[in-house]
Amino acid sequence: MSSDTIRINVAIGGRTYPLTIPRHEEEQVRKAVSLIQGTISRFEERYAVGDKQDALAMCALQLANQAAGMQSAGDHSGAEDERLKQIQGQLDAVLGTRRTAL
Repeated sequence: MSSDTIRINVAIGGRTYPLTIPRHEEEQVRKAVSLIQGTISRFEERYAVGDKQDALAMCALQLANQAAGMQSAGDHSGAEDERLKQIQGQLDAVLGTRRTAL
């Protein structure tokens, strides 16, 4: 691990995931985790979702739909495109970890 990366643990949907991220992204990653956790909680409360996997899937669908809406609207710059790709990579990393854990 280089000096500009750090290892953190994040909890999503009742599971903990270890991540190695650039140091400057820690606050943003933690905010993203908080957003995901809040969305999962809202789905569980509003729709009596008993399975965390179902709540996580609906959360992913909502966030992906928002990202797709931004892309189709064409209201973002090249920097935002790059940031969306970074977020997608982070989601892939977490979901990849989850798949191997099952």
